[in-house]
Formats: sequence, C-alpha cells, structure tokens
Amino acid sequence: MKKFVALVCGAALGMAGSVASAFEKNIVDTAVEAGKFKTLAAALAAADLVDAVKGTGPFTVFAPTDEAFAKLPKGTVETLLKPENKAKLAAILTYHVVPGKVMAKDVVNVKGAKSLNGQRIDVKVDGKNVMVDGAKVVTTDIACSNGVIHIIDSVILPADMNIPAVADKAGSFKTLLAAAKAAGLVDALSGDKALTVFAPTDEAFGKLPKGTVEDLLKPENKDKLASILKYHVVEGRVYSEDALAAKAAKTLQGGTVKISVKDGAAYVDGAKILTTDIDASNGVIHVIDSVILPPAK
Repeated sequence: MKKFVALVCGAALGMAGSVASAFEKNIVDTAVEAGKFKTLAAALAAADLVDAVKGTGPFTVFAPTDEAFAKLPKGTVETLLKPENKAKLAAILTYHVVPGKVMAKDVVNVKGAKSLNGQRIDVKVDGKNVMVDGAKVVTTDIACSNGVIHIIDSVILPADMNIPAVADKAGSFKTLLAAAKAAGLVDALSGDKALTVFAPTDEAFGKLPKGTVEDLLKPENKDKLASILKYHVVEGRVYSEDALAAKAAKTLQGGTVKISVKDGAAYVDGAKILTTDIDASNGVIHVIDSVILPPAK
C-alpha cells in the first residue's frame, strides 16, 4: 500500500510540474490549462456546471481525459451535449465530483465515496492500481485552490434506472414487485425522492407461511400490505456503513428497524442482509433474506 501511495504521489508531482502553480487556480481553470480535458470542459459548460465547480468547495474531481470520453460509444458525447439532455449530462458530471478534499492517501482507505449526484462511487484497490467504479486512477493529487483533481482513464456512469426497474432487471424480486403494484406503491418507489429499500428476494417471501402472500395480495388487504412494504423502506440514501453506524432507521411505515452485526453478518431486524449498496437513480437497495414485519400495534 505504501508503495502504491508513493507511486501515485510521484505521478502527481510530475503532473503538477506540467500545470505550474496549479494550486493557485480553481479546478476548472487547472483542467483547461492542462490541455487534456477539452471534452470535460465543454460538458461542464453545456450542463451549466462551470461556476459550481469553480466555487468555494472544496471538491474532489475524478476527471476523465479526452481519451476517456473517446472510449464511449460513437455519438454518445455529441448526444449528451444537446440542450435536451442537459439534466442527464449534469447527473453524469456530478457523479465525478465528491464534496471535500479527498487526497490519494485517503482514497485508498475507503470503499466508496458519495458523489454530488447522490450516488456512491465504488473505490477498490487492485494491486498497485486504484479503481473508481470501472475507471483506473492514472494521476492523483493535482492540488487546486478549491480542491483536488484525480485523473481517470474512463468516464464513470451513475445508475440510470429507478428502484423498481433495478429490481425487475435483477430477476429475483418478482414477488416484491407484484406486492408493490398491489399496494399502489410503484409510483412512490419510482419517484425522484431518494429512498433506501431493504428488498426481500422471492425466496424470502417463500419463507412466509403458506398462503400468506396470496392473502396479502387481495384488494381488501391493500392497506396491510402497504404497511408491511413501507416497513422495508427508509427515506434518503442510506448506504451500508451509515446504516451500521446508526444501528437503527425510521421507516416510511413509521416504525423503526434495528440494524446490527452478528458473527460478521449484518441484519435488519431478523433478516440477514445478503447484498448491500445497489444503486438506483432514485435510491439504494439492500437485499435481505427474509420479510420483516412491523410490530403489532
């Protein structure tokens, strides 16, 4: 690890020499002067984000080079730069920006960083390399007056499907989606409001007593079904480390779920968390192995 940090810091010094006095310039001006980020600069302008990234900050920018943008499918950049795609472009660009000044020595010690987009960028150390999502960090610690730049070799893309769409694509949440439809909750789970869902798999629903699911899906039990499903949903994006630190979370149902660790596994109430931090455009999903039920009133 020390060898890696020394390597990337050495690379950063070389880059810093090519952009003299970078620490006196903001992130945008530093990138423009470097000459490798013309597409990024054009994209920031098209998304009306130049002034924001020139702001006080501090910000950490994982900056794709022109070559990185060129890796995208033909016509992608041109399409994103069109006025009608401004919101989508802004979502992608803000996914490359993390609030605060995160230096290389800090990056290698975390498994993720929450971006200005709201979604979390996954960070992985692979030998001597640091990967952010699928992109390799090629140069680090370019100091600017309002933050720091780390150069990456690919454009990273946020999740662009909402919670129900992500669940549907996974293929293991058919019962959950049918229940959400029966309870009239699909629109709420598809909206812009950020949500965290502890999602029981089809196998989890299969653990319930025989006939339970069929009974809950009846129109006359819509309110009861909605109450159970809302007990699986928390407002906001709550990633696994935050959930574990909080030890509890208030649900949309009104009750509070308890989050704990036992024998190296994480649990929400009595359900084991199988997979964590699956991003959606409007929230995050944690997969659980059992249906959790709100306390009887």
